[in-house]
Amino acid sequence: MAGLIQRHGSVLVRRFLTNGKRITNRALAVTQFHTSAQLDKTVSFNLSDIGEGIREVTVKEWFVKEGDVVEQFDNLCEVQSDKASVTITSRYDGKILKLHKMVDEIALVGKPLLDFDVEDEEGEDSSSSSSGESSSDEEEVKVQAVATGAGAAAATAASVISSGKVLATPAVRRIAMENKVDLREVKPSGKHGRVLKGDVLEFLNIIPQGTVKPHPTLAQAKPSAAAPCSKSLETVVPLKGVAKAMYKSMSESLKIPHFAYSDEIDVSNLVKVREALKAEALARGVKLTYMPFFVKAASNALKEFPLVNSSFDEPNESVIYKSYHNISIAMHTPQGLVVPNVKNVDSKSILQIAADLNALQERGAKGTLTPDDFLNGTFSLSNIGIIGGTYTHPCIMAPQVAIGAIGQTKVLPRFDASGNVVPAHIINVSWSADHRIIDGVTMASFSNAWKRQLENPNLFYCRRSRPISKQPSKKPWKRMHLLRKG
Repeated sequence: MAGLIQRHGSVLVRRFLTNGKRITNRALAVTQFHTSAQLDKTVSFNLSDIGEGIREVTVKEWFVKEGDVVEQFDNLCEVQSDKASVTITSRYDGKILKLHKMVDEIALVGKPLLDFDVEDEEGEDSSSSSSGESSSDEEEVKVQAVATGAGAAAATAASVISSGKVLATPAVRRIAMENKVDLREVKPSGKHGRVLKGDVLEFLNIIPQGTVKPHPTLAQAKPSAAAPCSKSLETVVPLKGVAKAMYKSMSESLKIPHFAYSDEIDVSNLVKVREALKAEALARGVKLTYMPFFVKAASNALKEFPLVNSSFDEPNESVIYKSYHNISIAMHTPQGLVVPNVKNVDSKSILQIAADLNALQERGAKGTLTPDDFLNGTFSLSNIGIIGGTYTHPCIMAPQVAIGAIGQTKVLPRFDASGNVVPAHIINVSWSADHRIIDGVTMASFSNAWKRQLENPNLFYCRRSRPISKQPSKKPWKRMHLLRKG
């Protein structure tokens, strides 16, 4: 009998709805009714891999809504990874049926982002999550056993449409409309207060009252004892986006044995040079700060000490020397701390570096940095001095092996060559190096090379461009001899 009901239940229900007869078979007391409105093929649009090992993103903005009709390459949404923002475009022509993620929710790579209603192609595999439209005008009402395990999961994943305060699927609304039932009068039993088909059938007295059991979420909705006062004042905020990226990168960083070295630099001459160049830079549309000088001085010093511009391949216990200088710059943005890099600093002038920095800061402020802005950094600098402070202990960004943090510029009393006390512009720098491959002498020597250029900016004009050694010089005396000549 149960098999008979399973096969022919739709006919029985249809006859009742059209003729007003009641079905009293006891088998119906333990069943649920499902209708599947057959539409054009529904395709789930999965979030594709956007590179750089990114596994999850935050939805920042939707450019479409449910019911919109879009074409291929139309913008769908903007997502923010832990490194950059990316605009997702459509792969299909069709109608938006469902948005799986709301703004500020986490979307996983490979998981559905939204559902499309697209035209089904003849002979195409129809294993999609939704059913196709029937050529018949007749709508089936299937009688199925109470859902277990997988059945419950499938029901939960069904498309749900909200109308006012009532949650119901299109099939339920169809039954209610045909029988002139106001869904607001039907007692819901589904998850989070959703009206099910069984609820409507109970309301119409087609099946006995109590046949449909309430979802556990409704039972959990009962008021519980008040939480302690201290807990009510706490807010739990899951990490996502840039904050989650910082958690991961700093956790990796603290696995590195850091070696710290600090020094102070008299930049009084550099202050004069910058003041003299500011107007010329501004005439070219470039805002000139001290950072381009710090970056260029670091690049010149890296040519003398290429080990500081390397990366450490821990699994293979080897050092990878880089022939390019992509210097990462830590900067604060509305999304949090990000560290994009200026590409090929070794081949650029100070004004070119300044222009690149201006562009990175502008994109960072707008949240439009791209994955390429973070790719292949070789060495890092952080100008914490724009906030304040003197010395700090910066954390290395793996797989890089060194980082520098520059403190605030202060006017302090110092002795000149004649022993007189004079005002001097002083900055402090704090270096951190991977002590597995960089020793104290190397880091101190690199710092001194960097310091000499900032204390005597004329050295910037004495530098010659030459190929960067991929291995440390075996004759450091010869390198210094060339510097004295050049």
